[in-house]
Amino acid sequence: MNNTFTHPLPDADGYFGEYGGSFIPPQLQTILAEISEAYEAIIRDEDFLGELRWLYRHYVGRPSPVFHARRLSQKYGAEIYLKREDVNHTGAHKINHCLGEALLARKMGKTRLIAETGAGQHGVALATAAALLGMECDIFMGEVDMAKEHPNVVRMHILGARVVPVGHGRRTLKEAVDAAFEAYLGDPVNQFYAIGSVVGPHPFPKMVRDFQSIVGNEARQQIQEMTGRLPDHVVACVGGGSNAMGIFSAFLDDETVALHGVEPAGRSLDEPGEHAATLTKGRPGVMHGFKSYMLQDEAGEPEEVYSVASGLDYPAVGPQHSYLKDIGRVRYHTINDAEAIDAFFELSRLEGIIPAIESSHAVAHATRLAAEGGSILVNLSGRGDKDIDFVAENYGARYGLPG
Repeated sequence: MNNTFTHPLPDADGYFGEYGGSFIPPQLQTILAEISEAYEAIIRDEDFLGELRWLYRHYVGRPSPVFHARRLSQKYGAEIYLKREDVNHTGAHKINHCLGEALLARKMGKTRLIAETGAGQHGVALATAAALLGMECDIFMGEVDMAKEHPNVVRMHILGARVVPVGHGRRTLKEAVDAAFEAYLGDPVNQFYAIGSVVGPHPFPKMVRDFQSIVGNEARQQIQEMTGRLPDHVVACVGGGSNAMGIFSAFLDDETVALHGVEPAGRSLDEPGEHAATLTKGRPGVMHGFKSYMLQDEAGEPEEVYSVASGLDYPAVGPQHSYLKDIGRVRYHTINDAEAIDAFFELSRLEGIIPAIESSHAVAHATRLAAEGGSILVNLSGRGDKDIDFVAENYGARYGLPG
């Protein structure tokens, strides 16, 4: 496992510049301090690291490959490479941090894992880790996302998890997070809230980033072995931002490598509630226990958000992304629903790889970026099995699928 768990940020209080921290009730702060202390201990524990390393190799199937997308490259005039997190066990990058969080929970004597999920990939990965380690598991999921990502709901049930429908508000990811936090507060002693991205109060943005950094460490070595050099560009979609921080983390000090985060412009970037482009249209605020950019109304309350990709429709973003935006190290862009679905079908038909709709946002931006030439490394964060029913029903006629 090429993961050293050594990064200069966050500071001891969980801040990336002005972002991050821990804005939670005092009783919960005590619990999170215990989690932070336990995490700092296990990342120096060779038994823990050895078990995680073994699981990554023999259970997840790491290292995931880097693939040269030749036909896509030929069409757009730049060399496009895909970091294939879609071929991991469970079909996405989420298993990387879910195994780490589950092992930590077991080490702390917790008996139940609890989490939110949007697209269902985090829920499936955590249910998988819970089954592997013999732990109970509750997954909170908005009713809209449950209908949209039905195959993943079935997977979670098969794996033995309890999927808890969330029926208030827009019934999507933000509401699932609210419900999971409320359930966690009911018993933080026996439950472990395995947050699904680089969001939440300290230490979760750091911890999830560290577990995901294996993606960037592998990719950095692989692309140099394939091409003899670093890529000119690294591209990843951004909702909460875990897959992006995972791959960006290995390239942050490489000044020759441009980093690109891709947010969902949804149906309209100009209309509140019709997109989830937090870094593009938001401003700093506090939500779900941490400070970051967020989409908010004039009163500072979270705005409703929307994306065709359930895993991206969140009104905040990881605090490290906010910091990287402010210092200019990462450029953040937007792709709308139509562009993402075009990329979904294009990658499927040119390379025989069906991507998750979330990842399709990154693929779409890579094809746009290709006009600048050079080499582009895309984090293909998940596969599209979960999306095929939704895509066929809503877009099938437009792309020639049989009725």
